This record gives sequence, C-alpha cells and structure tokens, in this order.
Amino acid sequence: MSEPAVYDLKGLKCPLPVLKTRRRLAGMVAGAELRVETTDPLAVIDIPHFCREDGHDLLEATRTDDGHRFLIRKGPDR
Repeated sequence: MSEPAVYDLKGLKCPLPVLKTRRRLAGMVAGAELRVETTDPLAVIDIPHFCREDGHDLLEATRTDDGHRFLIRKGPDR
C-alpha cells in the first residue's frame, strides 16, 4: 500500500479540522489512508468521534509537540 496522504490542518480551530477531513475523505477511495495533523486541542475528541460516526477506521492517534496526528483509513462509501 502507498504512503498515506498528509493533510496539514494546523492552526485551524473546531469545527474546521473535522469538516475539512470529512470533505477530503469524501474524495478518496475506500481503504485509502489519510494522515491528519492538527493543533486544535479539541481534535483529540472530535476526530475519533467523527471516525466512529462516519465508519472510518482510526488507526493511530498520536500527541505531537504542537498538537495531534491521526491516521485514518477511509471506510466503505455509503
């Protein structure tokens, strides 16, 4: 499998990281992976919730020096 696409959402505040992640994943094929980087402190709650609600797999959630990094595998199209 190829390297996941990286989506830099640093500096954006809630709800923009989730909204932009949803839009980006909508344009990807099922099974594709997206690495999201954010500085929004609420993303640690919002991104996992979004993944559960929309049927995506949250493969990794990592704290970074300036925020969080998430690895998401797109779920099946609905």
